[in-house]
Amino acid sequence: MTAPPLDGSTAGSTAETTAATIPFFPPDLFEDDREALLDAVRAVGTAPGQTFILGEHTARLESALRDRLGPGTADAVACSSGTSGLSLLLAALDVGPGDEVVVPAFGCAPLAATVLDAGARPVFADIDPVRLTVDPAAAEALIGPRTKALMPAHMFSVMADMPAFRALADRYGLPLVEDAALAQGGTLAGRPAGCWGDAGVYSFVQVKTFGMPGEGAVVLTRDAALGRAVRMLRNHGQDGVHRFVHHRVGRNGVGLNSRFDEVMALFQLHRLPGLDGRLARRAEISAYYSRRFAPLADRGLAAPPVGGDGRFHYVYTVLTGRRDELRAHLAERGITAHVYYPRPLPAQPAFAPHTAPGAAWPNAESAARRNISLPLYPHLTDAQVERVADAVCAFADAHPDTHPDPDAHPDTHTNRER
Repeated sequence: MTAPPLDGSTAGSTAETTAATIPFFPPDLFEDDREALLDAVRAVGTAPGQTFILGEHTARLESALRDRLGPGTADAVACSSGTSGLSLLLAALDVGPGDEVVVPAFGCAPLAATVLDAGARPVFADIDPVRLTVDPAAAEALIGPRTKALMPAHMFSVMADMPAFRALADRYGLPLVEDAALAQGGTLAGRPAGCWGDAGVYSFVQVKTFGMPGEGAVVLTRDAALGRAVRMLRNHGQDGVHRFVHHRVGRNGVGLNSRFDEVMALFQLHRLPGLDGRLARRAEISAYYSRRFAPLADRGLAAPPVGGDGRFHYVYTVLTGRRDELRAHLAERGITAHVYYPRPLPAQPAFAPHTAPGAAWPNAESAARRNISLPLYPHLTDAQVERVADAVCAFADAHPDTHPDPDAHPDTHTNRER
């Protein structure tokens, strides 16, 4: 199965198409910005003020990100990681012992770990089998008298059903914390990812859509008071004006050390103008993959649709019952694929003791068995993209899987934690 180049031009060289390895995590992600990074180190390191954290560059980055999201965003607070951003929000919302937070059963460990670290209990809701994000109906079934917040997360390249979660949170009077760590650049019904909740988080770790060569994140909120609380908590409860005066005390202590690096702030300011172009290239590659893979559905490979509302293009993930065989097939052809979450969160040793006996999450378990992600980053060449698509199509042709996963239940919600 062959296809024309993405842009209609002549594809890359034969040597590039057949020989070079295509990594999943490219080592040259910031190669074009090498001089800018060195300049940022030099500028911050030799500045008279010797301010290496939470200085003028961090403030400028926060302002630029806030302006980019529009007037509905009251504050943007840079912090040290997406995980610490969630922790800051839970602390600012006074989540603690005796509380419960409804989280997805499938996703990244911080969804549950930050809740436990706050002294509360994560309550795991099953996911939608198509979106792979937490199912609003499953989440609603788990709301009880101890529920303190809802924390949906966007997954791979698809936003959660945030209009449904916004309505759910409003109906029950619960804070809505939106884990948008992966989803910067996505929009749903005209509203950016991260801006549906009372607060949200973007991660800047290197492989994210606005990644950088280090750790970092930003907390977004439309609640100015909540933003002020997060600002204090990220710096040991200090207000940024009166040093060594600790104003804000969370249930587990006096704030956190979750400060943002000035070198990284200056580097991100350099990269911000090019973000839309990089996002557009990711979307172009994703659309090409989806066009190529659409005919493979009857051979047991499910791919995301082309475009659509609520999409972002962090990674490109397909589902197949022959996941390990596909991974090996690609590796033999010099293409590295990646499996993000081979276990649902409730099956992890750290979280299993906090689940109810007999609870089950069939859609999360199915996704954990079947998901595999393909290379997706802006500087993939057309020839490399075609090579990945050709390899996946060849595998599906040679190894059709015509039996649907028997444990996935798209029309039922079987998780019961109560």
